[in-house]
Amino acid sequence: MLSVSWKRGAGVLAVASTMLLGACASQDAVEHAQSTADQALQAAQAANQKAEAATAAANAANSRADRMYQQNLRK
Repeated sequence: MLSVSWKRGAGVLAVASTMLLGACASQDAVEHAQSTADQALQAAQAANQKAEAATAAANAANSRADRMYQQNLRK
């Protein structure tokens, strides 16, 4: 009975220590993840700027088209 309990305890300890060690990230892994996140943020900001510029260009084109349409209605 004691050996079964000891084996079970050892098994639980082995699983727990493996999970604990697996959950820890190395400093290099954390730095790499942060670098990747920073690059993704920069890419997202660049894409947002391009989208804002495209929206402004579309609004300007729409305004020009509206003016041309209104001028053609007056003729």
